[in-house]
Amino acid sequence: MPEPELPRPDNAATASAMGRALHALTALFPALGEGSHELHINAERTDGTEVSADLYVTVEPGSCHVDHSAEEYVQFFVLLTFALENSTVRDAVLVATTADAGIRTCGWEVRAGWLHPMDTAELHKAATSLPADDAAPHVVCHAPVLHRPHGTAEERS
Repeated sequence: MPEPELPRPDNAATASAMGRALHALTALFPALGEGSHELHINAERTDGTEVSADLYVTVEPGSCHVDHSAEEYVQFFVLLTFALENSTVRDAVLVATTADAGIRTCGWEVRAGWLHPMDTAELHKAATSLPADDAAPHVVCHAPVLHRPHGTAEERS
């Protein structure tokens, strides 16, 4: 029996979500601050399938460097876009981990087409389920608020 196909969002909804994804990454990189950051997005599609992607980014004064191939970046960007578009994804979270004097983690959940800071208690439960590294203490931080861009004319109506 063939698997049911996911609904296909219309081009305008996809274009709007792509713009929001680009805006989110543009706001996210400087909000994380200098250092090396691992971004992990996990999404549950409406058919129950879980998909994820990782992106490694280094932020330095005046520049940002993505430490992945173009194909891996596109995979991450597409997953973020469809999470923000929301017709094919039912639940998604984006977690940023920064290694410096310790390991700092903050996260956002996708709601209403945008990234909203996760509850730190919920994120802490998820982070403490990871293997412990005594050499690098793990700290769960409040995620910075990422301001949503102005909506499209379709979203305002």
